[in-house]
Amino acid sequence: MLKVVGASFGRTGTSSVRLALETLGFGPCHYMRELFASPAHAQEWLRVADGGNPDWKRLLNGFATTIAWPAAFYWRELAAAFPEAKVLLIVRDPASWYASMSRTLYRTRPAEAEETVRDLVIEKIVWRGTFSGRFGDRDHAMGVYRAHLDEVRQAVPPGRLIEFEPSRGWEPLCAALGVDVPDLPFPVANTTDEYLRRAEQAGVIPPR
Repeated sequence: MLKVVGASFGRTGTSSVRLALETLGFGPCHYMRELFASPAHAQEWLRVADGGNPDWKRLLNGFATTIAWPAAFYWRELAAAFPEAKVLLIVRDPASWYASMSRTLYRTRPAEAEETVRDLVIEKIVWRGTFSGRFGDRDHAMGVYRAHLDEVRQAVPPGRLIEFEPSRGWEPLCAALGVDVPDLPFPVANTTDEYLRRAEQAGVIPPR
């Protein structure tokens, strides 16, 4: 049963916050790499992306939290399906967010002929569904991002919404979740440099 519904776009610090949530006992956390781990799971998400009626409790069985895409695209539906769950919105400066997205996820977006099932899910939910095929238009993409932040803030009651900036560390997140602050540094994961290094090693992009 979900305890936290992630409503955050990718490249806002979601990898770091995922590790933080799991450290705090709010795991496993569903995120994009689950599409890589299980072809059958990716196929189920593709059915959802194509308009199929999802059984959220079955699709997310075994997960305590979600973060980023693909689940974040359906944050409203998940918030309704799991009414006791908090809704987590990670925020980042829009210009910094767009620069990171452009250098990482968008840059490594596969050509259509190379798409796998998981790539189709990402294509339909992120690039077409979220950004209407116009992510390359910086003003449009940043406008979508700002509008999303406003929509979540307006739709989710203050007592249920956790708005969080990873740079603030453990204290505000732990206070919102009602747990103790661990004696550990706050995680920092999947930075732009780390992402690009993995992409280079995999041959997805040329070495810098």
